Amino acid sequence: MSDLDFTGVFPILVTPFTDDEHIDLTSFERVVDFMAQLGVDGVTILGVLGESNRLIDAEREALIQTAVAASDGRIPIVVGTSHPGTHATLRLSKRAEELGASAVMITPSKENVPNEARIFEYFQKVAAGLTIPIVAQDHPASTGVHMSSDLILRLVEAIPQIACIKQEAVPTPPKTRALLAGFSPTRRPTILTGLGALYGRYDLESGADGFMTGFAFPEVLQALVAARNAGDDKRLGALYERFLPLIVFEQQPGVAVRKEIFRLRGLLQSNCVRHPGRGIDPQTADHLQRLLNSLLPDVDLTTPLTF
Repeated sequence: MSDLDFTGVFPILVTPFTDDEHIDLTSFERVVDFMAQLGVDGVTILGVLGESNRLIDAEREALIQTAVAASDGRIPIVVGTSHPGTHATLRLSKRAEELGASAVMITPSKENVPNEARIFEYFQKVAAGLTIPIVAQDHPASTGVHMSSDLILRLVEAIPQIACIKQEAVPTPPKTRALLAGFSPTRRPTILTGLGALYGRYDLESGADGFMTGFAFPEVLQALVAARNAGDDKRLGALYERFLPLIVFEQQPGVAVRKEIFRLRGLLQSNCVRHPGRGIDPQTADHLQRLLNSLLPDVDLTTPLTF
């Protein structure tokens, strides 16, 4: 099994489409290459906000192949492979492994009758068919599934391939602290936080090991992690407060704002969101531009930010 270290920043990437809603592999390759240039610790593709539920299998495979080729071994590729069916999740995960994925990210789906034993079996059965690590995503807002801390701790103890918990159950800091307190001394997976870094400062202060989220300026997340690692609380707070308005603005439902930022950064040809998702309207785009001008005056967004 891989010794991939799930600490630092793992941006969740958007899935680019052309204006007529075909996948845009050229833009996708450009996004992956840009992330590698930034020196992120890995990237995650085909997440919820990667519009994975609007893709067919052939498109998924093309995106995985493109990401693996574009990374060229510089950064690991984590692939979201969740499906309501355990068998389908395993098949999608095995295919991602065959195509060169470094790890998979999975989360259970809501059932009519909640059953933690079934959730345990879901992870157990998928892990049994893989040799690459698993990121266990805990995101009730999108799944409707509430995994207790006790269940997650059981999963970690029983399934060595769970190398990372993507902890997005709000309020996130208390649950992160509970998990850290419950891990055994010999079994300590990492905890990465998401939710667009909305609670990023507090998540890091509670012990999270970094971010796995889709904020369109990963350089900011890298700077936050660096400040925390250096014990520089003042810098951590200042960076978080400076960019919080943009983090909040990007966190509006959907992925339209994030795609527009990626387009402004020169990474996407189009900001198209595949139907029935909604694209950005002119008024919101104007508001975004004014916010960026205020936060990053005279900054070339197509180049990496420096701090």
